[in-house]
Amino acid sequence: MSNIYAERIEALRALMRGRGWDAVIIGGSDPHQSEYPAERWKQVRWLTGFTGEAGDVVVTLDHAGLWTDTRYFIQAVEQLEGTGVVLHKTRVPEQVLIPEWLRSQFPDGAVVAVDSLCTASADADELRETFSLVGVPDLLSVLWEDRPDVPQTSIFRIQAGESREEKMEWLREEIAERGADAILLSALDEIAWVLNVRASDIEYNPMVISYLLVGQDFAKWFVLKEEVEDPITEETFEALQGDGIELLPYGEVGLELSSFEGRLWLDSATANCELREAASGPVIEAPSPVARRKEQKSPQEIEWMRECHIRDGVAMEKFLFWLEKSVEAGKRVTEWDAAVRLGQYRAEIEDYQGDSFETISAYGKGAALPHYITPRGEGAPVIEPRGLYLCDSGGQFLSGTTDITRTVPMGECTPEEIRDYTLVLKAHIGLATAVFPAGTPGCRIDAAARLPLWRNLMNFGHGTGHGVGFFLGVHEGPHQIRQNLDPTPMVEGMVSSDEPGIYREGKHGVRHENLVLTVDAGTSEFGHFLRFEPLTMCHFDTSILDLSLLDKWEIEWLNDYNRRVFDNLGTLLDEEVARWLKVKTSPIGLE
Repeated sequence: MSNIYAERIEALRALMRGRGWDAVIIGGSDPHQSEYPAERWKQVRWLTGFTGEAGDVVVTLDHAGLWTDTRYFIQAVEQLEGTGVVLHKTRVPEQVLIPEWLRSQFPDGAVVAVDSLCTASADADELRETFSLVGVPDLLSVLWEDRPDVPQTSIFRIQAGESREEKMEWLREEIAERGADAILLSALDEIAWVLNVRASDIEYNPMVISYLLVGQDFAKWFVLKEEVEDPITEETFEALQGDGIELLPYGEVGLELSSFEGRLWLDSATANCELREAASGPVIEAPSPVARRKEQKSPQEIEWMRECHIRDGVAMEKFLFWLEKSVEAGKRVTEWDAAVRLGQYRAEIEDYQGDSFETISAYGKGAALPHYITPRGEGAPVIEPRGLYLCDSGGQFLSGTTDITRTVPMGECTPEEIRDYTLVLKAHIGLATAVFPAGTPGCRIDAAARLPLWRNLMNFGHGTGHGVGFFLGVHEGPHQIRQNLDPTPMVEGMVSSDEPGIYREGKHGVRHENLVLTVDAGTSEFGHFLRFEPLTMCHFDTSILDLSLLDKWEIEWLNDYNRRVFDNLGTLLDEEVARWLKVKTSPIGLE
């Protein structure tokens, strides 16, 4: 039987033969190097059927490969079956990344084609060191006949912390200090932050697909697409124009750069190589200052995010109560039913703007896939009154972004499930209680979560923590808490996740996740120290814990956290749910 993805790959090979290309690289991002691209730029999915959030494809005349990390190995094997695409594993000790693999296949060099709109300038420079690089904007469009257009959704203004004027003044000071005449912002979260605007151009991500060029006496926002007929967008545009921001067509940014003769500041990690080549004047390639500035939340943003997590916690506790009681009563509840019900509870929150990512609702073996895709409708697996259920979810609110994972027992659990559940919670507590010198990179505190697992010869392949934006991306840098060597320092005001896990293929998965705020821990003769404050307000189920695996101080932390959850949420819940939560948060290990 023919496979549509195998046919598409063969059509691409025919194009390659006609143009003399030895290899084509199709990346998983968009012209802004976004983690979550809009439908138009889900090129890896269109070509191979792989739906993971991280993956790049290389096609040669006799090989097709997908490069993705440990989160998606099982998913990739299933989705690539019959396509002829081979899985290449990344974030493993034996990894061979794309440039190295290409050099092994073409020792004398090769002609490598990339979509120049979706390839970062830095990545293109690396490839040029060895290969003859051909950049083709929208490379797959000649094959992808019904390719979606660039999206345009309603654009609205927000206010939290600094005003747009204050941010623009700060950015112009940074431009002058760098010795540039202008900066081009390509990263969508950075543009949204600077302009204090939000939209829905990308699912789950409240951002506007656009570019922003800022100089000392001008600001040009390349945002116009179709004719604007939305009154909210019109009002937003009028306000920005009143502040001296010129609105231009999205597709004209390259033309603007080709006529700009001043010193242009580009971030080569987020600016695509098509724009880098379009720039006619001198270019300063350096990281954008916006990412570091916005990762430190303002006092108002912090206050609102604390309140947001309390409201989100109410929705979570309603959901967990409903789930437990429904399954106990013998009702048929599928993974999809649970995901829908949780979304309904979040939608009751006044400033809810949608989910921050697709809910991972996974029972049993499904939870062994860190980024499991919950089947929709009646075909979803049923949640049984035994074993473990994992739910990783989050919401977008005008007052912040949430991301929480809770793994809960649905009934009797095996000794292995109990042990894994307890050790992952021990790992979570290890990072949650970490104290470290200010400026310590996240990679150096990652071990605080992994040590309890390493001692038992266990590990997980994904990062322990990622940054989270304020009503922006649920995954934001530049800081991260993971094993990858990254010098980005941890500083006060950052919001990060704390999410260790254990995954046993074909059996179960466990992950316990809170969002935490980096706060002051005090100063001594040895310097300034930081610690984490939990933002997430939802109890950890203690009913199946093996207390022999926990130290006294870990039990005390857990009791204190659960008490805080009840103190914050108890009066906001219906009486029946509040009584249930009181039991769930009762102290343990006191006898």
